[in-house]
This record gives sequence, C-alpha cells and structure tokens, in this order.
Amino acid sequence: MATLKHIASKNSDYTVIEAYLVYQHDAFTGKQLLDEQGRPKLRDSYLLDTLECGDFSFATACLLANRKYGKNTQHGDIKSHQYIISFDPRDAADNSLTMEKAQALGLKFCEENFPGHPAIVCTHPDGHNHSGNIHVHIVIGSVRTREVERKPYMQKPRDWREGMKHSSTAQTMRHLRVEVMELCEGAGLYQIDLLNGSKERVSEREYWMKQRGQLKLDHENAALLATGQQPTQTKFETAKEVLRRQISEVLNVATSFEDFSDRLMQQYGIAVKESRGQLSYLPSGRTKFIRAKHLGDKFDKAAVLSTLQANTERKPKAQFKQDTIGKLIDIQSRMTEGKGIGYKRWLTKHNLKVMAQTVKLLQEKGLTDEG
Repeated sequence: MATLKHIASKNSDYTVIEAYLVYQHDAFTGKQLLDEQGRPKLRDSYLLDTLECGDFSFATACLLANRKYGKNTQHGDIKSHQYIISFDPRDAADNSLTMEKAQALGLKFCEENFPGHPAIVCTHPDGHNHSGNIHVHIVIGSVRTREVERKPYMQKPRDWREGMKHSSTAQTMRHLRVEVMELCEGAGLYQIDLLNGSKERVSEREYWMKQRGQLKLDHENAALLATGQQPTQTKFETAKEVLRRQISEVLNVATSFEDFSDRLMQQYGIAVKESRGQLSYLPSGRTKFIRAKHLGDKFDKAAVLSTLQANTERKPKAQFKQDTIGKLIDIQSRMTEGKGIGYKRWLTKHNLKVMAQTVKLLQEKGLTDEG
C-alpha cells in the first residue's frame, strides 16, 4: 500500500534538504552522522535526479527563482514542499519493485504534477523503521519558474502561472492521492484507498514523540530491571493516544450524544463540543480544544453519531419511570479543586438538567399547583 505524505518547509537553506537525502542522519535527533574522521557519512544507497534546475543545483535554482520573482523574502514564507511516496514493503518481493523502478515512477509523478518547479527526486531503499519500504522523496521549490499548461485539476492562476507559489490545499492533496493510486495501479503495485481518511490519524510530530518516549521508557525500565525491580509501564502513550483510547472506551457504550458527553466528563474529565458541524475535545488539564480531524475520522461527528445509533439499536432501552432526581453541585467549590474549564461547563449543564428534572417530577406529582 503506497502512502503519500506532505511536509512544508520554511527553511531558506535549501542545501539542508539535499544533505538529508544524501547523508545519514540520526532518526531521533535529525543530526548528521559522522565517520571516524568527523566527516558526514553518505547513505549506503540512494538514487537522485533533479528537474527544472538547468545547469544549477537544486538549491541554487530555488534561490535564483526567489530572487527573480521577489518571493520568499520573509521568515515565515514556505520555501519548499516535500512529498514522500512510500511503497508497500511487499512490492519488492511480490511485484518486482526496485529502486530504479521507484525512481522512474517518482520522476514521472513529479513531471506530471509539479511542472515548472525546480525539483529534486530521490529514492531510498528503506525507511527509518527498517520495514523494507522503498520510498521516493520529491522536493520542489515553492516558486514556479515558467508558465505551464493548465490541467483540469488546476483551479487558480497560481496553479499554472509563472512566478506563482505552489499551495498544498485539501483539493491539491486529494488530486495527488488519486494520482498515487493510479500510479500504483498502472505499475501493478499494492495500493489502498487514500481518499477515505484514517480512523486514527497520527501526525509526523506525534509519531516521533512516541518513538522518543518509548526509547526513554525502555531505558528507564532497563535500569529498573537491573536492580531487580519490575516496571509498572512498558508501552509509552502520547497524550493524543490516551485521548483516543478514552474516547473510544466511552463511545463503545454510550447510546446518545448526551450520554457520550456526560460519560466523557464523568469518567475522564473530557469536554466535547460541536462547532460548525465539527467536534472538538478538551482533555483535563488543557485550555485549548483538539479538533476531531487531528485525532482521526473515527472521532468526527458523522462517525460518532453513527456509532451511537448502532449502540442504541443493539441495546434495548430499559423501561422505567423517572421518580428520582439528582443533586445540584456547588460549582464554585468544585472549581477550587483545580478542575478545568471543560468540567465547569459540564457542571453547569448538569445543574440545569437536574433543575429541569425537578420541575418535571413535581409537575407529574401535582406538587406545583397553588393552594
């Protein structure tokens, strides 16, 4: 299954990406690895070509384009875009995928989708996790140096005009994912549907956070074992992993959105809100909500409501008459315990619900009549 990843860079030193593609780097720190003489160590194997660079290196071609069109003069400007196509590890054995074939596919992909941009295409035989996945790095300078033929997927002038900057929008990424799927189909390689999202979405930053956290935990556990102590935790979880697990546990048993919201707060102190049709979650201890799209499609509004509906249909409703009411909670006293703003919102909602239940019960028992 080939995957596609995009990385935007604001680094004005274009030689850094060239060095990364050619030399060995520590997977965790990103620093170049040096040999005994203190010189950078070349990667054991790679294939590299440049496109649209003329007689210059990729870095020089990008700098010349910036100067010619007066682009990328600010620190926050995106200077380059990197797209990584990672092929299924099984493709080498099952479908005769070689580095040479992957490089050719990468060059074709670059020529068809990023015409006019200085580009560097480099294929590596394996990833940092040593799974054996051949992958291609396609790095383009953000400025187009010539006008190109407008294609159906190009919607704005910046997509084809000279001197304009590439923009990796949602529409662009959708087009590129389709291109990757068609590329693999045409080459007879394994492929999955890249258009239907991911149930649990892990960003590049979270991935490396997990790797570093697990490495640190392994070292700490090794030290404990050396002294005859048993570790209490062997698997490191990022904050988002914990949040996904807690939401999933509640989602598996809740039967309505109100039930879902209440259980999240009662069990884990997690607040959930809807804004413009999108769900966001606020774990205890945070002040900023995390949007569902940063956790995965499993946690967005449509998926959550679908799961809740399925739970409702699977579990018959208990038949009983409400003849008791809950108790009001002193919000001020609870907030002095260090609870977050999400908990305060839930308490307010809880108290309003209790008051409504009280009025309803009194009305049913005829205790609201004057006289």
